[in-house]
Parts: sequence; structure tokens; C-alpha cells
Amino acid sequence: MLRPDLGWAILRVLIGLLFAGHGAQKLFGWFGGHGLSGTAGWLESWNIRPGRLWAWLLGLGEFIGGLLLALGLATPWAVLPLIASQLVAIVRVHAPKGLWIDRGGFEYNLVRVTLSGFFGLYGPGRYSLDAALGLTWPQPLAFGVTLILAVLIALIALTAPGWAPRLFRQAA
Repeated sequence: MLRPDLGWAILRVLIGLLFAGHGAQKLFGWFGGHGLSGTAGWLESWNIRPGRLWAWLLGLGEFIGGLLLALGLATPWAVLPLIASQLVAIVRVHAPKGLWIDRGGFEYNLVRVTLSGFFGLYGPGRYSLDAALGLTWPQPLAFGVTLILAVLIALIALTAPGWAPRLFRQAA
């Protein structure tokens, strides 16, 4: 007999590890990624400035958020950077191309937002560190706060001026 809890865990781990891998591409250049410098340049080309700061935040958010989601730890909070990054990707990169991914649209990003939101709202399931450690989160409040913060972060990323501490500025 198939166990829904096991399926829930497999889906959560898969989605979490895919996000973590995506973050590792941005941070470290792993899995064919371009690392921080390449990601920063790409973000700058989409008018997301300062590119180095946002590349670092994006990569770190996807990497750590993805690992936390895969582990099922602090789940409502783990999905915050995952949702925020996908909202920015939808608005800045994919929405002008329509819905369908075969035309470069936002279909895939919408699936990622939906799955992240699902785990953020309903939790990681029985086979997770949250469950093993007895961690519970006040739902739907925790996810509501996460969703509001994700939207605010996305809005900041989409409208941020070209300011940044010197550490994050691209070399001229």
C-alpha cells in the first residue's frame, strides 16, 4: 500500500533539492552555473541592481531555503526566499513571454511558487525535521507572514535603485 506521507516527503525533498541546486549554480557555479559574477551580470542585464548584492541574496536564499525545504525544517519560513525569487523571475523575465514554457513563459515558475506555497501552508509532513523535533508553526499566520514578506522582497528587488555597500558593487 502506498503511503501519502512518503509521497509528500519525496515531493518536498525533490523540490527542495532542485531549488538548492539552482542556488548553488548562482553562488558557486556548480551544475553548469555561472557563479556570483555571471549571475550578477545577468541580473544587471534585467535591470535588477545592484547585481552582485541580488545575486548573493538570490543564490543564498535558494540554496538555504531549498535545503531547509528538503529537510522539512522551519518549513513556512524556508519557502520565503523560494517564493520571492520566483515572483521576481515571473515578473521580470517570463511574464512578457506569456504562460507557456515552450515560449519562455512563466508556467514552470508558477508551479514552483505553488508547490513552495503548498509546503509553506500545509507543512512538511510526517517525515521531516519539523515533525521529528516537534516544531509546529501557527498556521495560517506563519505562511501569511511569509507570503507578505516574499511579495515585499520581490517588490524591492524589482524596484531597487542602484545602491549597495561597496562590497557588493561590480568592479568597473
